[in-house]
Amino acid sequence: MAVLELNKSNFDDTIQKNDIVVLDFWAPWCGPCKQFAPTYDAVSEKISNVVFAKINTEDEQELGAQFQIRSIPTLMIFREQIAIFSQPGALSGADLEAVIKKAQELDMDKVREEIAKNQKDG
Repeated sequence: MAVLELNKSNFDDTIQKNDIVVLDFWAPWCGPCKQFAPTYDAVSEKISNVVFAKINTEDEQELGAQFQIRSIPTLMIFREQIAIFSQPGALSGADLEAVIKKAQELDMDKVREEIAKNQKDG
């Protein structure tokens, strides 16, 4: 599947309409981002039922600020509209695949229970 380019206008729709979305926050001037791009693209071709998207932090500074992106590349994974993973730095293809596999296996009922408990506890 092709990697989507997300921006402020299509971000919410993409997160809401897809079970799992993997995001790569990057910038055109970022050397590590350019080195990671082929790995990210290759993994996106191997895994189905997951949306892979990129957010150019130069063009989409508001999204970068919303998610407090301080270092790029940064990877985030949303599952059922909940951010379940965020980590700066590039991953190897195998590590990226492993993180996505864990995201797919996650019990989202337990995640929602934990979120509700944390919100209740303050």
